Amino acid sequence: MILIRKSIVLTIVTMLTSFLGIFGSFAQAEDQFVSIPSYRVGPYGQNGQSFYGGFIDYLNYVNLAEGGVNGVKFAWEECETEYNNAKGVECYERLKGKSGTSKGTAIHTMSSGISYSVLEKSQADKVPLVMMGYGRTDAVDGSVFPYAFPLVTTYQMQVSAIIKFLGQKNGSLSGKKIVYLYHDSAYGKEPMVAIEAESKINNFKLVEIPVAHPGNEQGAQWLKIREENPDYVVFWGWGVMNQTAIKAAQKVGFPRDRIVGSWWAGSEEDVIPAGDASKGYMSATWNASGKDVPLIAEISKVVYGAGKGNYSDKNKIGTALYNRGVSAALVTVEAVRNAQAKFGKGKVMSGEQMRWAFENLNITTGRLTTLGANSLLPEIKTSCENHEGSGKIRIQQWDGTKWNFVSDWIEGNKKLIHPLFQASAKEYAKEKNITPNCMKN
Repeated sequence: MILIRKSIVLTIVTMLTSFLGIFGSFAQAEDQFVSIPSYRVGPYGQNGQSFYGGFIDYLNYVNLAEGGVNGVKFAWEECETEYNNAKGVECYERLKGKSGTSKGTAIHTMSSGISYSVLEKSQADKVPLVMMGYGRTDAVDGSVFPYAFPLVTTYQMQVSAIIKFLGQKNGSLSGKKIVYLYHDSAYGKEPMVAIEAESKINNFKLVEIPVAHPGNEQGAQWLKIREENPDYVVFWGWGVMNQTAIKAAQKVGFPRDRIVGSWWAGSEEDVIPAGDASKGYMSATWNASGKDVPLIAEISKVVYGAGKGNYSDKNKIGTALYNRGVSAALVTVEAVRNAQAKFGKGKVMSGEQMRWAFENLNITTGRLTTLGANSLLPEIKTSCENHEGSGKIRIQQWDGTKWNFVSDWIEGNKKLIHPLFQASAKEYAKEKNITPNCMKN
């Protein structure tokens, strides 16, 4: 009987160890704990698996290859949000207490809706909310949103850069018609003020067509597009909505090489399920895909060679969203380095210290090259006035088997877009009775 009980206990311990190896790394007092409110199930689960797998693999890589940052290793824990705002808040609350010092280091929700839901909480708790390529756009203004960082580039700058790309492609957009087909959520609505402003200064007709979550029903929308017969479709999709749109475009005869998606509509998860219908489809991106990126090759060698990888199936390594997850973790780790350089090497950094670090990033091309990541990110240089740090994208095109760049780095119209940020931030400050102020450490 005792032997049976011991066997049962051993089985349970083994299962728990296996489970925690996939979903978390126990935090010690000397570890830099990172909270990860992720999603791996639901309509957007495939996308979350790729992004968060890359994110965790990079943290593991830094632990294995460097022993952490100046001896401080990373620990983390995932909490499943299912891309649901209420569950995202629950996960945030559950994880923030796991480390009294770091309070989670930097929160990456990979969801505009969840980001909006926890923005004020992260401010009160003094922990950075990092929204790389999503989230609240006017948080670019750090004097109003000191703990929110819409890094690399925002939805408004992205849509402006897409319009610039189309303008360069055509010489002019005057007299053209563009449909903006969007996910009917905070994510899809965020760029609207920018594309509406672009339509006025570029003199093109804009038609806005929403798609209800999760986006697997688009028959009426594409019949409307066929009736409108636009020159281009700017597409703000996510998850199953993306492959559905590509197939629907083929069905109504709309050329895929006249569709430009956002960076959340430009992954292998979007084009491969749509098969031949995807060929020629374009999207924005800030990172390269592929296993031949030097850093991605090193992660595969070091992390998976040690049996520490986040996947049992390595097919996702090198995909657009996996590499984007790596880039998000890379920026987080570089912020920890930045914080340690100011507040003490070899120490666990607090949320307040990390806020300073994210606001004073200077990730140069030289540094990215040293990291083997010069194609994963543009340069990032932040300040209190600019929590975005770049504002650049590239356009990629699917050739049926892989993504290829069809543009160099393109910056959105900062003179048009940044005043929109500032006006929105000013209105928010007035509503919340906030006196804009650049924090000093």
